[in-house]
Amino acid sequence: MAAYMRSVICLLSIERNAFLSKRGGVIAESKRYVRGLRRKPVRVLFPENDTDKVPKPTPQPQSPGLNVKKKKEAKVTATTEQPEARDFVKGKNNVQSVTKPAFTKDHIDGLRFERALPGDKRLARLVSVARSRTFREHQGKILLEGRRLICDALDAGANPQMVFFSTIDRLRELPLDKLKRATLVKVKFEDIKIWSDLMAPQGVIAIFSRPNPSRLNFANNGHSVPLSLICDNIRDPGNLGTMLRCAAAAGCHEVLLTKGCVDAWEPKVLRAAMGAHFRLPIYPSLGWDDMEKHLPKLVTVHVADSNCGADRNRETEASQVNVSHKPSKAGDYGWVSTRSIYKNTHYEESDSDLDSDNDDEGLSLPRVDSKLYHESWAQSPTALVIGGETHGLSVEAVQLAEKTAGHRLFIPVAPDVDSLNSAMAASILLFEGRKQLMKLMQTPGRKWKPTAEQQLSC
Repeated sequence: MAAYMRSVICLLSIERNAFLSKRGGVIAESKRYVRGLRRKPVRVLFPENDTDKVPKPTPQPQSPGLNVKKKKEAKVTATTEQPEARDFVKGKNNVQSVTKPAFTKDHIDGLRFERALPGDKRLARLVSVARSRTFREHQGKILLEGRRLICDALDAGANPQMVFFSTIDRLRELPLDKLKRATLVKVKFEDIKIWSDLMAPQGVIAIFSRPNPSRLNFANNGHSVPLSLICDNIRDPGNLGTMLRCAAAAGCHEVLLTKGCVDAWEPKVLRAAMGAHFRLPIYPSLGWDDMEKHLPKLVTVHVADSNCGADRNRETEASQVNVSHKPSKAGDYGWVSTRSIYKNTHYEESDSDLDSDNDDEGLSLPRVDSKLYHESWAQSPTALVIGGETHGLSVEAVQLAEKTAGHRLFIPVAPDVDSLNSAMAASILLFEGRKQLMKLMQTPGRKWKPTAEQQLSC
């Protein structure tokens, strides 16, 4: 009986091994030992006729106990990690999160610059504040945009404080040796485009200290002529910038601005002037009492007048009319302001028999002869006064012209045409004055002293 049972168990084990060997679609010889069934073949050799048929191995399901075992091993390794290393990494991350700067630093040709990170408000704050005239005057800062304007300022000796640029190539276009004391900040081009006033920004904006005209190195000193430009109540930024550009092109010695003029360092004026601020000295916000201090002592002041054409003889006769007739107004001088403080101003009495007490009752308006612009009027150090189109010339300007034996200059135009733009009239008169002064300076046998020497000799 025992022998029979042993034969049945052996037969069952053989059949079970044969059944397991057919699972993968490959009939292989059965093995007697269980260890051989658990081994995975490295390579399966097929018959030569069935080389095209490659059976796909069926995925073997993993027992859930193995996964649980792996998870437990991972937990054990995590808990066995050194606590000192974990604390070091944790402390390092905390330090980085606390001391994370708002910018990163880099170098270019020996200069260190900063890379502005998101949230940096320096560009927005400085640009918005630098556009205010009150800030420019109180804080002494100006804003310059564009490579050419910044290079002109650096060549003249202006002091840069901060430069914002979009790319390294834009920064290399500037003289880097003159930016050693400035703070260089690299920002995105989109940020510059937001705060720029230009349609096509160049990708560079700089903040400078407000220049002092007496400390700048101007390029036109060797080519200037004894001709000064006085801007009286020029309110339009485009007109003032164009006039400054014309004055620099004509080789003027200096430009004087009265208190009623627009700020010379306004962005629109800077763009229209095209670097004229750094080619000749500009003295802003001057009163008429201080005007003569900036002019040579032997200067002749002329005023531009657009309303003294064919009837200049008639105006000369009207100036001799008795005070009993209708009084003349300051507006009779063309671009002359008619402000209320001069409402009671009258001409001086021409009758010598009048009592001296009556002479004190009224003040005299200036009497200035008129001349065509191409006639000879620039024969000595000359100053030209251009009034604004809205308020015109002030009476103080005409009084200064009378005091220095100047003239009222006018440019004839076609009938039914209004007067020229103040900037266009200034350009015509400035280049005419330059032509006359150059012709006078080139006269044989005439020695002409520079304006500075004339001021010292006087």
